[in-house]
Amino acid sequence: MQTTVQTPVSFTGTGLHSGRSVVLTVNPAQAGQGIVFRRTDVTDRPNTIPARWYSALQTPLNTRIENADGVAVSTIEHLMAALAGCGLHNALIDVDGSEVPILDGSAADFVRGLLSAGQRQMPAALHAIRILKTVEVSHGDAYARLDPATTLQIGFTIDFPGTAIGHQQLSLNMANGTFVRELCNSRTFCRREDIEKMRANGLALGGTRENAVVYDGDSVLTPGGLRHKDEAVRHKMLDALGDLYTAGAPILGRYTGVRAGHAITNRLLRALFADPKAYRMVHCDRSVLARLPGSGVSPADLIAVA
Repeated sequence: MQTTVQTPVSFTGTGLHSGRSVVLTVNPAQAGQGIVFRRTDVTDRPNTIPARWYSALQTPLNTRIENADGVAVSTIEHLMAALAGCGLHNALIDVDGSEVPILDGSAADFVRGLLSAGQRQMPAALHAIRILKTVEVSHGDAYARLDPATTLQIGFTIDFPGTAIGHQQLSLNMANGTFVRELCNSRTFCRREDIEKMRANGLALGGTRENAVVYDGDSVLTPGGLRHKDEAVRHKMLDALGDLYTAGAPILGRYTGVRAGHAITNRLLRALFADPKAYRMVHCDRSVLARLPGSGVSPADLIAVA
């Protein structure tokens, strides 16, 4: 059964890369619509953009979607992860700028708002994408892979030698609220030396130590320190869930990412859908629904989340 939010819910904040104030509202949507963004500040051309893999551009630092008329929205991955993790399949998302607000750098505020808005079940069947065979893409020493599995599982490995990040590896079964309990409050991160480079290129203009974990060698500069000792790899898993949700349906399979980013995950989805023998759309009966990331999630799952 498909779902949407019961009532509209709004978020206000700054775009991480644009540095501009943004108001975003998640509205109920019709069954079968999927996740669609609408740029309310654009009135001279079509302003809706489906949050789908074929609308995504190959960008390294965030996920940016664009329609055929050049209207785009950037940094959608945290909100997309929250929608997936809360089990919401349809939404019309109004945003009055070119970027989703970064909030605290994680998906926790999005999850909190979506759960408070409630969920409306819709009399329409839900289908999932079952992975039938391994699909893999790589770039240098980074790669991402999808393998057959009965639930969505995410495994990730990162390496940042000479920093407090170091080598981190984690694997989780995303069924039954794992995202909300284990990943949603993990913040985006960067190294101090990367900040000047990004800003010189017009990026991270809204980044602060309040909405990102900043590492400086062996030190963590962000006030309050880490929320998890392996917060960095958890955030990469959060990003992966959001990017995978641009498939247009829940995925039943195991995702493995090694030093992977947004562009590689998008390339993985393109490779998946280019091979009809690699997947099958399946009806979600009760047993499948019970294994999806948002099954049974409630505000109580956020009790332990910072």
